[in-house]
Amino acid sequence: MVFAAPNEALARAEELLGADPSPLHASVAHQVIGIWQRDFGDTRRALAHLRRARELAARADSAEREADVLATLGVALVHAGRTREGLAAFERGVARGTGHTRARVLYRRAYVWWVLGRHGEALEDVRRAVPVLRQADDVIWTARALTLRATVHLALGAVERADADFTAAEALWDTTGQEHDKADAVESRGLAAFRSGDVPAALRLLDEAEERYGKLGTPTFMLSVRRCEVLMAAGLATEALAEADGAIAALDGIGGQSTRKAELLLVAARAARLAGDPQTSLARAALAVRLFAGQRRSWYETHARLVLLEARVATGRASGRLVADAAAVAERLAAFGAPAAPEASLLAGRIALDLGWTADAERHLAVAARSRHGGPPLARMTGWAAQALRARAAGSARGVLEACRRGLDVLDDHRMTLGASELRARATAQGAELAALAQRASLVSGGPRRLLVWSERWRATVLSAPPTRPPADPVLLSTMTAFRELAARAEEARTDGGRPAPALEREQRRLEREIRSRTLHMRGEGSGDGDRFDVGRLLDRLGDDLRLVELAVLDGRVHVLLCGQGRVRRFEAGLLAEAEREAEHVQAGLRRLAHPGGAARLPLVEAAGARLQELLLGPAAAHLGNGPVVVVPPGRLHRVPWALLPALRERVLSVSPSASSWLRAKETAPPPGGRQVLVRGPGLASGGAEVPQLADRHPARGGAVPASAPPERGGEAPCADGGGRTAEPDDGYESRADARPIVLEGDEARVPRVLRELDGAALAHIAAHGTFRADSPLFSSLRMADGPLIVHDFERLDRSPYRIILSCCDTARFASVGADELLGLVTALLPLGTAGVVACSAPVNDAAVVPLMLALHKGLDAGLSLAEALRDARAALPGDAVHQATGWAFSAFGAA
Repeated sequence: MVFAAPNEALARAEELLGADPSPLHASVAHQVIGIWQRDFGDTRRALAHLRRARELAARADSAEREADVLATLGVALVHAGRTREGLAAFERGVARGTGHTRARVLYRRAYVWWVLGRHGEALEDVRRAVPVLRQADDVIWTARALTLRATVHLALGAVERADADFTAAEALWDTTGQEHDKADAVESRGLAAFRSGDVPAALRLLDEAEERYGKLGTPTFMLSVRRCEVLMAAGLATEALAEADGAIAALDGIGGQSTRKAELLLVAARAARLAGDPQTSLARAALAVRLFAGQRRSWYETHARLVLLEARVATGRASGRLVADAAAVAERLAAFGAPAAPEASLLAGRIALDLGWTADAERHLAVAARSRHGGPPLARMTGWAAQALRARAAGSARGVLEACRRGLDVLDDHRMTLGASELRARATAQGAELAALAQRASLVSGGPRRLLVWSERWRATVLSAPPTRPPADPVLLSTMTAFRELAARAEEARTDGGRPAPALEREQRRLEREIRSRTLHMRGEGSGDGDRFDVGRLLDRLGDDLRLVELAVLDGRVHVLLCGQGRVRRFEAGLLAEAEREAEHVQAGLRRLAHPGGAARLPLVEAAGARLQELLLGPAAAHLGNGPVVVVPPGRLHRVPWALLPALRERVLSVSPSASSWLRAKETAPPPGGRQVLVRGPGLASGGAEVPQLADRHPARGGAVPASAPPERGGEAPCADGGGRTAEPDDGYESRADARPIVLEGDEARVPRVLRELDGAALAHIAAHGTFRADSPLFSSLRMADGPLIVHDFERLDRSPYRIILSCCDTARFASVGADELLGLVTALLPLGTAGVVACSAPVNDAAVVPLMLALHKGLDAGLSLAEALRDARAALPGDAVHQATGWAFSAFGAA
């Protein structure tokens, strides 16, 4: 009962002890309390109860009872870090028990061997236990033994054997009422999914296991360890570090198992290193090494030493001693049969290369490179990274590029199993080293064209395919509706009282976590074999007049790849770090110019624009010709207001996350019908004044549909999935689209209605407050009448509008993640059918936006593209500082 209903078992045991039981029954009660304290509470109390249980078993003269208690005591001692005493208790337990009881003791000793990382001994004890347990028809303990054997197989990389045991165990669990063990089986299947490379399934199963444990009131420290591993593989290292540190604090608070603390410290150390915090990684790893050593857990200690070495290298230390240490760790991991052994060999080889020890480097890298032909995706990528470094050391640029291509192909296949755009973007960080190696090799031997190809190979790859459309999950849909309502109430509370409402905001954050969790479960539907970037196709599209400027960053310096007139030329510009600092100064100046009285800063902002041009374009600025320009910046320069640069200020200018993305936008056909949608959200200082004026400019089309007009199609109930349009063909939708623009304002500007009208529109103009969420970019939002319209909502559209104008602050802000990816509102729209967006990268003056938007639409009505119309709209603005800053803050993205 202690696992099926732990709290009830604890209460029954305490009740029994209060009734003056016999020594035999009292031994059982103390053992139950000991198990509960061991797994859910204080290990010191657990040891006291278990020792008492053993004394009572001896007094009852029951060898079988004493053997069983000794096994439970042995597990508790090992979890308390007293490994020698624990193993001695098992020796006595195996000697005292017979038959069925001894098999249960052997199972628990196998579990302890697994905890200690001694997998051979674990498999041997399980091999001895399973036939006896089966012969005794002990379904529960047989299932536990099979689950444990599967977990050991996973630790050794034997995924197929693990799957077979998990399947057999699950069939047995279905015949029992052991809810804790069932939850553990779900958790184990999550681990198996992760080891086989299925991150979405792993996240889904671990969340399901947590829900099951929650109903039992069971602490989930081991689950936290496993989820942290999956989060790190998904590129969510910062979240993994936060979860691990939170679990460590909770474990310390209850005096929990020191073995679990050591494992949590290990994953925290790995997460900190991946999150770019080597000092934290050093501290966590050093403590983990000490704990594992004291617990005699050599397998885990060796893994912790690997992380410790990686953290030392990340802090800039490189020495012959580190090479020797990494090689020793690699040898020990290989002896254990640990899948992490190639990582250690790669580390040793990389350090040796940096020291110029080519012979040593080749020896270690050759060992690491063996993993490129099999195993999970990340293990194969480790192998290809080692192979690329071997080729670089041998002076073979062709070998470097081939290894990088093969490694990034593995990453592409892995990314496409991920349905959520966030996971796809963050996963690219795992290919950063391969991409950088290929770029350097291209720069040395391949000329500008090859450098362009490799710059594109890892830039904005998340936009190469639409994200998987969120499922019609009723729980997800209701959670999104609840989130929207709660966010609206929280905003109303802040507006009315001027202060936040903590309870509402806590619940809002909880709902955000649930939405995000469910979207991360989505599995990708495509393959990694999309269209490869073709320089010739790009140059054909550019022709003689158009120029595309792609900025590549190698070793901290900006390289300008100028494409046009049938060729690609390369120019060296400034340092990326200096450009980033200058861009922040420009952003601060634009924020000041958004308010009256800031005109004195205008010359300073213009001077900063000239400095940015020198840093970002360098000598290429003199070779741009007279025609339109497309700028393709790296992710870290996404906040540059490109129209401020003197060489670009009077031009038709557009921005794209990648050349491939621009090509797709250029080749995207507009939808039939030319339907236009105008949306005005609440709370704008200008009242979204351009919207009614824009509606009034279309008398030839019959005038706009006013907000108060009755719907033309049978009511405006939200569509079934809260997103894409589900109206039937005969609902009047197309005929109304052909007649006049649709205006949604006031209570009509509610998210379900807005999404339905946006789906498949030719042009959408949205005047609404924009909020960028750096902490969670896919919750960046536009404020509608019923709450925020978030990026996750747009991903539900069958086709986002062909052109979108977002006339509000911060809609063109992004979070730079992964290798060179951007997450935000604009980048969410581009893979969904949108070919062009006008959006703003800085706070702007609402009143000054109105004439800019009216002039922009005037150009669109005349048949201009978004970039052409925006150039003319800037020129038509008044010459004061506020209007000039407003024009610079807006950019045209894409090619429509």
